[in-house]
Amino acid sequence: MPCPSQQLNNVNNSCQDQHPTMKQVRFANNNNSPADAAATVVSNEEQEAVVSIQPEMIQEALGPQLKLLPLNDQIRELQTIIRDKTTSRGDFVFCADRLIRLVVEEGLNQLPYSECTVTTPTGYKYEGVKFERGNCGVSIMRSGEAMEQGLRDCCRSIRIGKILIQSDEETQKAKVYYAKFPPDVYRRKVLLMYPILSTGNTVIEAVRVLIEHGLQPKHIILLSLFSTPHGAKSIIQEFPDITILTTEVHPVAPTHFGQRYFGTD
Repeated sequence: MPCPSQQLNNVNNSCQDQHPTMKQVRFANNNNSPADAAATVVSNEEQEAVVSIQPEMIQEALGPQLKLLPLNDQIRELQTIIRDKTTSRGDFVFCADRLIRLVVEEGLNQLPYSECTVTTPTGYKYEGVKFERGNCGVSIMRSGEAMEQGLRDCCRSIRIGKILIQSDEETQKAKVYYAKFPPDVYRRKVLLMYPILSTGNTVIEAVRVLIEHGLQPKHIILLSLFSTPHGAKSIIQEFPDITILTTEVHPVAPTHFGQRYFGTD
């Protein structure tokens, strides 16, 4: 039986054989006419065609470490608006914040809870749950900071650390320029925030920094909005115990996210 990485490497080559009715999706280039730009289904012969990978195939290839939000029309619309180049910045930020909130709330479901009993105003006992203490967020600057408010909206007093990683101009390798965490981060469960996973290199470097501070990868939950198969595979191959939560795995990620969100495009 092929290993998980081999399975993912073969997804693009084998998916049409396994799913003969699967659609192929492309992203229109700037030279296409409006009619071409609106087209989504193309023939097998077109060079630009990118196979739409089924979520269950990705999860089977990468295992339980990759978690996808259940796709519904609401999430699909938000993804579409974020990807649309004609979307205004106001609408972009609004929809991005909505999608971030959905990811953050699902990320909180991955944290440990403990059972507790409370007394209602009418005097009845209610059996419920509460978060176990010892969680924090860490954002990878700068695009990861877009997710901080969504986390604070759900966890008002949660502590948030920061990591600044940039590519070295000469070597093009990811380099850590700044890192600040709660002093006891090694004891905590960490929600690592980075909206777009393209190559995965930045996240891999950030996780290495957290490990240097004593944190175990199994205590890291990576929150992202979009990921490429390559990015998710690279991270999980490097850290098999990490958890990745995202809304979509697609060969083409909206790498313009940070510039559009902060208005620097």
